[in-house]
Amino acid sequence: MAGPLIETRELRKSYRRAGGAFSENGVGPRFTAVDGISFQVFPGETFAVVGESGCGKTTLARMLLRLIEPDSGQIHFDGQKLLALSADALRAQRRQMQMIFQDPFASLNPRMRVGEIVAEPLAIHEPKLSRTARQKQAVAMLQRVGLTEEAMRRYPHEFSGGQRQRIGIARALILRPKLVVADEPVSALDVSVGAQVLLLLQELQREFGLTYIFISHSLPVVAQIATRVAVMRAGKFLETGEVERILNKPANPYTQELLAAVPELPRG
Repeated sequence: MAGPLIETRELRKSYRRAGGAFSENGVGPRFTAVDGISFQVFPGETFAVVGESGCGKTTLARMLLRLIEPDSGQIHFDGQKLLALSADALRAQRRQMQMIFQDPFASLNPRMRVGEIVAEPLAIHEPKLSRTARQKQAVAMLQRVGLTEEAMRRYPHEFSGGQRQRIGIARALILRPKLVVADEPVSALDVSVGAQVLLLLQELQREFGLTYIFISHSLPVVAQIATRVAVMRAGKFLETGEVERILNKPANPYTQELLAAVPELPRG
């Protein structure tokens, strides 16, 4: 079996809370958002992190791409120590790790046409590529996610939420990354639209050989897409394992509570 594509060891991140009326200088005590998280994700799998809002999932997701710097710990990606990379080396490595954001309304620049949005990563990482070549690749990727060439000339506000998320997916995949971190990518969408986006993500994973880290608060969503799952609460992983085992024989009482709150899980 191949080694892990990404591995974290004892990853930690804390913040200082905003203080109340009686706090000194308006600054409150520190709280730990991510508390000693260690895990491995192997090529081609979908590793889901599931937990309630505020448990630290998004902080963890952003640390994996160094959008947020951890206080301590290690991240190894594709054989490299991610936290030790220089700015130039990190920029080069970033093309292999992309993110799909939760909010398809806020994650797209409203002043840019869709063609510019999707092609922007190529302009950053492949500056020698001609504008025509960038546009050609952007058209092909938009078509692959279910949109037409005509979308290139339009602005994000002209599309539905589901279509905007497809634009975000096209932007994330235009560089053909190895790893995609998807932070609640369907939580802002209607159930039926979200189900279509999940199917698209699965198709793209098979087609491009992608590895996913999938952040979610929804066990039904995780049951559909994940191969392994970690249950997160208050900055810690309470249990990790194959998705079938976690969903059918949860060991931790908190996982059992989460499952009990779901009427019925989809069966793959």
